Amino acid sequence: MTLRIISRGWLRSTKSLLPLLFAVSFILILVANNFSMSAVSQEPRQEIRGVWMTTNDKDILRDKRKVADAVSKLKQLNFNTIYPVVWNSGYVMYPSAVAQNKDIQPFVYRGLDGQDMLADLIAQSHRQGLLVIPWFEFGFMAPPTSELALNNPDWLTQKQDGSQTSNGAGGEVVWLNPFHPEVQKFITELVLEVTTQYNGDGIQFDDHMSLPSEFGYDAYTVALYTKETKKAPPTNFDDPAWVRWRANKITAFMSQLNQAVKAVKPNAIFSISPNYYEFAYKHHLQDWLAWVRLDIADELIVQVYRPDLESFISKINRPEMQETQKKIPTGVGIMTGLRNRPVSMQQIQSQVRAVQQYGLGVAFFYYESLWEDAPESLEDRLSRFRTFFPISAFRTALQIPRRAATFPPPPPPKPDTKNKPNRPKNKSQPLASPTTKRN
Repeated sequence: MTLRIISRGWLRSTKSLLPLLFAVSFILILVANNFSMSAVSQEPRQEIRGVWMTTNDKDILRDKRKVADAVSKLKQLNFNTIYPVVWNSGYVMYPSAVAQNKDIQPFVYRGLDGQDMLADLIAQSHRQGLLVIPWFEFGFMAPPTSELALNNPDWLTQKQDGSQTSNGAGGEVVWLNPFHPEVQKFITELVLEVTTQYNGDGIQFDDHMSLPSEFGYDAYTVALYTKETKKAPPTNFDDPAWVRWRANKITAFMSQLNQAVKAVKPNAIFSISPNYYEFAYKHHLQDWLAWVRLDIADELIVQVYRPDLESFISKINRPEMQETQKKIPTGVGIMTGLRNRPVSMQQIQSQVRAVQQYGLGVAFFYYESLWEDAPESLEDRLSRFRTFFPISAFRTALQIPRRAATFPPPPPPKPDTKNKPNRPKNKSQPLASPTTKRN
């Protein structure tokens, strides 16, 4: 009797608690889902709001007070990343033992107060919560009159007619041979020097970490291609197999470079900023989509410096952009002006809005052109920039460490036949007994 009464009472009390238990369970499920969703969303896909600081910004970088003002202004406008140049025109922008060992004199060793400009920018930016990712602007490119080119003629590659120069945004330049082991060693040493000696948040390579497709006909590369393929390079520099072979060699080097950086700083952001994919691959042998798929790249910023909005949108709404966006932070480089070619705020604003509609980040080229040498007043430019990022978007370099896959992948191990029983040629006979012991 007593047990029956207790049982009924317990059922009645439990029944009355069911709505409360259901509510508690529902809340717990929501919390768990939100936790897992936030963990996934923070995995490394953070919004890029960056700006490049170039040699045109040298006067700012040399002055500690101007650096402080620039960083504070960027913080107030809710930027989160600065990309300062450290390698340009065959010279470094910081005190470099690697460059000195190659008899390369720096443009600028110290700031106006004798400070290390890169170290000062990093320290001031970190105090404001901004990331700093040093930028190797010239990659394999250098002026023909630079000490690097003059002192190392065997490092240079050439076109089929023997000429060694090309003309572009950097003026007349030569190209270091990205397939040459000494060139690869030099670039790797510079990158590791910046990575280990400074408290930066990563390293960035742009469209010049490549090679124009007309190049690659130097003696070293021709011999290497002939050895590996048993034939001479095609006379057509756009030959698909010749393009693929050279692009794969650059990919292999970038894989090795990523692994070297991650070995000394696992959380370093390995950033790339190429041109849109079709142009980058066909004309500069830069297969950056493979870099993304092989985990070489931790973030991507595609340079789309086009005044026409329709053309601009066609480049940011590409399948390779959508694929990359699902994996790593992905942004678009927007031109804010050059000294001889100012860009209106109307163009900048329309491109920023288009980028944001596609859920992409943005980086502006370059800092001084955000407000100086512009068609509008400083006050007008500032007021417009305040509307781009109304709330902050915190970034952190403490991402999941990712090291690039080895490329090309190592060959599969050969089967171990030494310790396996011998199979007779006549399949009707029994297997022979093993002649050796297993370890």
